[in-house]
Amino acid sequence: MAYYAYHRTSTEEQKLDRGINEIRQFCKDRRIQLFKDKVYTDQFTGKSFNRPTYSMLREMLDSGDTLIISELDRLGRIKDDILKELQYYKGLGVRVMILEIPTTLVDFSDMENSMSAMLLATINTVIIEVYAAMAQAELEKLKKRQREGYEALRASGKWEEVMGRPRALAKDTFEKDYKLVLEGKLRPVDLMRKHNLSRATYYRYRDDYKKENNDGKEVKLEVNMDFDDVEIVF
Repeated sequence: MAYYAYHRTSTEEQKLDRGINEIRQFCKDRRIQLFKDKVYTDQFTGKSFNRPTYSMLREMLDSGDTLIISELDRLGRIKDDILKELQYYKGLGVRVMILEIPTTLVDFSDMENSMSAMLLATINTVIIEVYAAMAQAELEKLKKRQREGYEALRASGKWEEVMGRPRALAKDTFEKDYKLVLEGKLRPVDLMRKHNLSRATYYRYRDDYKKENNDGKEVKLEVNMDFDDVEIVF
C-alpha cells in the first residue's frame, strides 16, 4: 500500500507550484508519506488521459494504493472520461482522494454502520459527478471564449498579425512606401525588391491597407501594376 500524488496544468505558462504545495501540505497535516516523496506532474491538456507521466503513474498503481490530486479537473476535463477513469480505479482497488471534495477524504470502509457508509458513498458519487460536469462546462466555456477571440481578431483584420507568421515587413514601413506607389513615385515591383517581399505578401499587405484606409471610397489606382513582364530578382 502506497500513496501517490498527481498534479496537472494545461500549459507551461500555468504554474505547477500551487497544486503541488497544496498536496504536500495536506500530506504533512495527515502524516502521509508519498511514494518516493514525489508529486508526479504533467503539463498537458486535460482532454486526454494519454499523458506521459500520468500514463506511467497509472501503470504503477495497484490494489490498496491511494492516488491524491488537488482538484478533479487536474485529473481530466471531460465528464464521461473522468467518471470512467474513477470507475477503473475503483475496480482496481485504488482509492482516489480529491482535496477539493471532502467526502473523498473519508474512508467509508472503516465505518461500522453500513447504511451510513452506503449513504455517504452515494452522496460522494453525486458530488463527483457534479464536479466532473463543472470541469467539462469550464472547458466548453474556455473553448467558447477562444472562438470568440479568434472571431474578433479576424473581424479586426489582425488575425495574421497576431496568430499568423511574423510579418515580413513592419506595417508602418510598408504603408509609408505603399503611399509612394499610390502617388506613382514608386513601382510595386520596386517596393517588393526593396523589402524582399513575395507577390503574395505584397498583395496581402496591400489589401490590408485598403481595408483600413478605403472607408468605402475609391482608392487611387496604383500605377505600373503589370508584373507579368517583369522578373523580380532579390
